[in-house]
Amino acid sequence: MKLRNIFLVILLSIFSQSYAQEYTSPLQGKWDLTVNTGDRVEASWLEVHVSGIKTLVGHFVAGGGSARPVAKVNFDGKKMSFSIPPQWENSDKDLEVEGVLENGILTGTMLSSSGRKYTWTGVRAPSLVRTAAPVWGSTISLFNGKNTEGWHGDPGKKNQWIAENGVLKSPASGTNIITDKKFNDFKLHVELRYPEESNSGIYLRGRYEIQVSDSKGKEPALIEFGAIYGFILPVAMAAKSPGEWQSFDITLVGRLVTVVANGVTIICNQVIPGITGGALDSREGEPGPIMLQGDHGPIEYRNIKITPAK
Repeated sequence: MKLRNIFLVILLSIFSQSYAQEYTSPLQGKWDLTVNTGDRVEASWLEVHVSGIKTLVGHFVAGGGSARPVAKVNFDGKKMSFSIPPQWENSDKDLEVEGVLENGILTGTMLSSSGRKYTWTGVRAPSLVRTAAPVWGSTISLFNGKNTEGWHGDPGKKNQWIAENGVLKSPASGTNIITDKKFNDFKLHVELRYPEESNSGIYLRGRYEIQVSDSKGKEPALIEFGAIYGFILPVAMAAKSPGEWQSFDITLVGRLVTVVANGVTIICNQVIPGITGGALDSREGEPGPIMLQGDHGPIEYRNIKITPAK
């Protein structure tokens, strides 16, 4: 009797493992979403994968904030839905997302924590895997030290950025500033300085934010200095004190990113899963600009140089 029970347990274990390995869903994978809020278009992102035998779970990035876990994604082969609690919204209501998968395209509606209803569409995110190592071109200075030529602010917003004594400054919270040129793979050098408790960010291709924040003395975190916001944790906290000039040397090839902060390699050849909150768009397969965040407090940048891949 005991041997029989042991035999049944083994069979069930083998069956369960086999089922878990074989189960797939057409919803699995990463999705680049475009959300129509009525007065503007926002970038968003969804990842769905199997947990255990057949439960679908995932991560979601809204127009702002960081990647949030989705405890369960409901899917019947065509219709999908999930809900997640608020993050930075001042509300007790969940964000509710519903959609339909047809012909490889997701479409649906989103009810925000504030009660506003949006429509959205989604396409599968590209892998961005490169088949050969990049060949680097010539280094370009993105900031001439004299004026903001080659840069523009968010459309429709007042541009508070100024150039002064070789420094690109945002003296107070306002718009973000964006390069006119767009880039694919590149190496980027940038120096920065912030006052106490200020905050900014460097968006690679306008989609992936490297966090800039007053973080000296803190443990590395997904929302602190040097992180790929909400996605990739730095291995060390390399931030200096407020008021000191600091530097980033960043290499982005496809989705692979390496970040050297103040001479310390804090992220080494890690995969960026998808766009971060505040991204300009979700068209990950296209080149994009460098964007500097200016809506979270005073910030200064200088010596902004980029070496694009040929």
